[in-house]
Amino acid sequence: MEPESAQMLERLAVALAIGLLMGLERGWEYRQLPEGGRVAGIRTFGLIALLGAIAVQIGGMRSDLLLAGAILSVAMLMGIGFWRDTAHSEDVSITTSIAALVAFGLGAMAGLGHLTIASSAAVVVTLILGFRIELHSLVAHIEREELTATLRLLLITVVMLPILPDRPLGPWQAFNPYQIWWMVVVIALLSYVGYFANKFLGTRRGMIVTGLVGGMTSSTAVALTLAPVAKEQPDEREVVSAAVLAASAIMFPRMLIIAAIVMPQLALQVAPGFVVAVLIAGGAAGWLAWRSRDAAIKEPREMHTNNPLDLWFAVKFGLLLTVIMVVSRAAETMIGNRGLAAVAAIAGLADVDAITLSASSMVKQGQAQVEVGAIAVMIAAAVNTLVKPALMTSIAGLNASVRVWIALLLAIAGGAAAALIWR
Repeated sequence: MEPESAQMLERLAVALAIGLLMGLERGWEYRQLPEGGRVAGIRTFGLIALLGAIAVQIGGMRSDLLLAGAILSVAMLMGIGFWRDTAHSEDVSITTSIAALVAFGLGAMAGLGHLTIASSAAVVVTLILGFRIELHSLVAHIEREELTATLRLLLITVVMLPILPDRPLGPWQAFNPYQIWWMVVVIALLSYVGYFANKFLGTRRGMIVTGLVGGMTSSTAVALTLAPVAKEQPDEREVVSAAVLAASAIMFPRMLIIAAIVMPQLALQVAPGFVVAVLIAGGAAGWLAWRSRDAAIKEPREMHTNNPLDLWFAVKFGLLLTVIMVVSRAAETMIGNRGLAAVAAIAGLADVDAITLSASSMVKQGQAQVEVGAIAVMIAAAVNTLVKPALMTSIAGLNASVRVWIALLLAIAGGAAAALIWR
């Protein structure tokens, strides 16, 4: 068989499979109807998708008119079927008709050779069709505040984030608009995830999940997001502390991974202290979570909030982060590599990933010794660790943050002792 013929058969086969897949779901959805009682089933969908592939194959690059005529014919036939159905039934859904047009379009894509894209889209479309009950239930139960929060989150993520410049700007080229807005998105996303985690898992389990997930990106953002909860819900302070400590514990292995990728020797230098800090902070988080579990059994209680997405709170943190980044870069410019520890302390007020990457790169390039880079990374980690209880204290008060203070101070002390012993 000639290669051109084999290629054409492959495209037609994929188009037919796409139609059969979508038709299988549509046929199952209306399986209770007698044979011939539905407008389109598995065979019809298979033929419609195959027609799309044939339409683009027959005319080659000059198939626009034929393709338009074919899809118009399918639309007219599905319209007639819909009209006949509504004459005998109260079902006014046009989902099957639209799905038939989508099947035709995906078949045409397969006919043009976009096999992977067409197949992937067909699977997604079939899932959407199959999850009718679940999607309708979601729409029925979602509240207006949750809908508007979702739309705002999509606005700041999908619309605003991609258009921001991803390069250093401002005094001393100190801040990156994309990175700063990304942190705003992270905090807003944590607020969003925390709201739904609390709604579906309950207050305590939901906040622990928020802490674990948030710690993979920014433990500071977790503290900022959950501190208002500790202020407004005194009974939840123990579980808030557990969530913040869990996020803080995850920060250390995250820094280790960054350092190991760039400069493994530096990662080995800081590993003993970080391991001890993780054990202390993680152990305290587990103990507080266990205690809050007992409290939940005695007094089941849900956290109520009408704000799934505290966007203004996230924006204020973005502004603070901008100021800190400018001050950090100014210090780095004025002091230079000789003041790497001081720069690390300033940078640690807002973020540890950047200074970890920077210090590791400087060690790799020979601009700083391994010991100096390790000290800078550990200072940044210690400063950032203390920022979290400090933020909680400023927002919720000392009573709400005392558990976090004690646990994290012990983690820093233990980590420092381990670093000195295994130096």
